[in-house]
Amino acid sequence: MKLYYKSTRNSELRVSSSEAILKGLASDGGLFVPEKLPVLDVPMEELKDMTYQETAYAVMKQFLTDFTEDELKDCIARAYDGKFDTEEIAPLAKVGDTYFLELFHGATIAFKDMALSILPHLMITAARKKQVENEIVILTATSGDTGKAALAGFADVKGTRIIVFYPKNGVSPVQELQMTTQKGSNVNVVAIHGNFDDAQSGVKAIFEDQELAKELEEKGYQFSSANSINIGRLVPQVVYYVYAYAKLLANEEISIGEKINIVVPTGNFGNILAAYYAKQMGVPIGKLICASNENKVLFDFFGTGTYDRNREFVLTSSPSMDILVSSNLERLIYLITGEASDKTKELMDGLKGNGSYSITEEMKAKLKDFEAGFATETDTAECIRRVYERTGYVLDTHTAVAAYVCEQYQRKSGDSGKCVVASTASPYKFAKSVMTAIDSKYEAEDDLALLNKLPSVSGVDLPQAIKDILDAKVLHTLECDKNQMRELVKKLLIY
Repeated sequence: MKLYYKSTRNSELRVSSSEAILKGLASDGGLFVPEKLPVLDVPMEELKDMTYQETAYAVMKQFLTDFTEDELKDCIARAYDGKFDTEEIAPLAKVGDTYFLELFHGATIAFKDMALSILPHLMITAARKKQVENEIVILTATSGDTGKAALAGFADVKGTRIIVFYPKNGVSPVQELQMTTQKGSNVNVVAIHGNFDDAQSGVKAIFEDQELAKELEEKGYQFSSANSINIGRLVPQVVYYVYAYAKLLANEEISIGEKINIVVPTGNFGNILAAYYAKQMGVPIGKLICASNENKVLFDFFGTGTYDRNREFVLTSSPSMDILVSSNLERLIYLITGEASDKTKELMDGLKGNGSYSITEEMKAKLKDFEAGFATETDTAECIRRVYERTGYVLDTHTAVAAYVCEQYQRKSGDSGKCVVASTASPYKFAKSVMTAIDSKYEAEDDLALLNKLPSVSGVDLPQAIKDILDAKVLHTLECDKNQMRELVKKLLIY
């Protein structure tokens, strides 16, 4: 059965999966969602013996139905290969009674690699299927990790250009170096004077600018996105939650049908939405626990039913979560409206115009799968130190937010279900924050200098991704104000 995709803001708009991947964002500003969420057609008894690549095919074939078996398997084989430093691709580490799903073993040591390793291959395959002759311009905003993973994925890929916007002073020194040292003849990196929400809003506005789209079309360009607003980013993320459950089963940590809880540190809501999709596909997941940092807009939403971005933007030690507009939440909103695109559009217009919206009690009742918590900067640092002192395991600042929220949930709820925490980044990306949390004596030391001290503390060798940037030349120094993004894109592509 062929699965089509529709816009969250216009249910009449209907496209194939390859068209949805190529477009990235619907022309009306909505996000593409499957007409119905598919169900796994392979039993867990079989999935538990599968490799990551085999699991990826079992999951993704259900969503990407206009890709042939050979096309999809080729994309998967090219994505999940030697660029990952572990054969499992996404290993589970048992630390105490908690399981950490390590999603940072790819080329840029963050979970974005899990999807952005395959997106370029899906996109090029889709372009070939649709006989697209235009050059595809990947336009992306990043809060730190998506940028580098997208740059690495699309660098020198024929038929593509990539422009990444990131907030100046809003990412870690390692994240910035990873982006600004990126090689590739088709690559541009731009620091904007503003925060991530400014970058994301600017990119969305460019996507919705029909006049600009027409102008670029005449010059042989068309936009697409590598952000998690692209369904081609979201679908590969579903895979690792299916894989995690299957591996717990294979390792005899759980019995067949036993429910697990999933805890995700989230800002843009894509990673936890993928876990929700996995649950809808049939994975026995109990609670989906949304962990926020001090930018706790999602925590407040799940508690009150009101989403309100009108608040102070806090720069934290977990910068990839420093977000006040969680784009992927729109896909969940669409589902809890009963797939009413007009209602979804009304709420999103409210967010754009007034900075807030409120859902009905009926809609709120449909969020029972979710729990939410948040960690302060002090909570995060103390969690890193406590876990290290107890076990020797080193958490990055984002994973620590989730680990803290997990502890709080278990203590308050009495829920004894096993918890899988999405471990979204290597501690090497945030060495100063991590090392200082473990011991305050490191506070006076430079971020980059601490990279060479972390191996002796963590027992984990310096990753290749870090070695690559230490002596690399900075190649990208472009900066612009947030209201100059449109003109800069034109300048980079046309002038």
